[in-house]
Amino acid sequence: MSLLATLFRSSIGRKFLMAITGVILIGFIVGHLAGNLQIFEHPDKINGYAQFLHQTGPLLWVARIGLLLAVGLHIWAATVLTLENRRARGVGYGAGKTWIRASLSSRYIRWTGYVVLAFILYHLAHFTLGITDPADFKTQHAYVMQHDYAVAGFPVVAAGTEVHNVYLMVYRGFQSAPVAIFYMIAVGLLSFHLLHGMESLFQTIGWRSQTWANVLRKLVALFCLLYFLGNLAIPGAILTGALAPHPAAMADAPMPDNN
Repeated sequence: MSLLATLFRSSIGRKFLMAITGVILIGFIVGHLAGNLQIFEHPDKINGYAQFLHQTGPLLWVARIGLLLAVGLHIWAATVLTLENRRARGVGYGAGKTWIRASLSSRYIRWTGYVVLAFILYHLAHFTLGITDPADFKTQHAYVMQHDYAVAGFPVVAAGTEVHNVYLMVYRGFQSAPVAIFYMIAVGLLSFHLLHGMESLFQTIGWRSQTWANVLRKLVALFCLLYFLGNLAIPGAILTGALAPHPAAMADAPMPDNN
């Protein structure tokens, strides 16, 4: 049996598939949070960051499709493994005892995963495709970079470049209480999902042992807490008014028509 067939047809293979896709998705959410936290800095930061990503052209969509594929495979593997475990365990007294002993996060990890998927789709529709608020999306203001935006010390977006005002789009998006609250609930569920998922990931790849299982559990819990607080800070600061809009991002200049 080939390696690819093993990944899809055996329980062990599906567990490794979940672990591999899990690592990819964790790397993405950490990078995504780091990019979004730039809203607390000068608008040049998050606008330059977004422009740099768009300058990668087709590679950006390759990454997006790859991430969606990773999400799909992750959910598929989790669902198949859950159904297999139910068939193997059966329903009875022993199964009830196992359920009681299981941690809260492990019991509901599948359902939190589905909610997170719904959030990802909404997030893409809102901030990437502009489906949920097309009028605002189509009339985004232009932003003129005041400083160079650099990655690893190399300027990638020059001062004076006219870019999309992502800062303003995010700020206005989270001024809506329903959007901000939904976002906070979703990242809370995602953090809850990670609480069990990361431990399972380390166990699958053989990095979880009895000698340091408690330390690993605490490190995972700390990571999940910091991730949640980092995401909570953005809509929370905007919704409460703790983060005032930066004057540089409020210029009323329409995006140029390149058609």
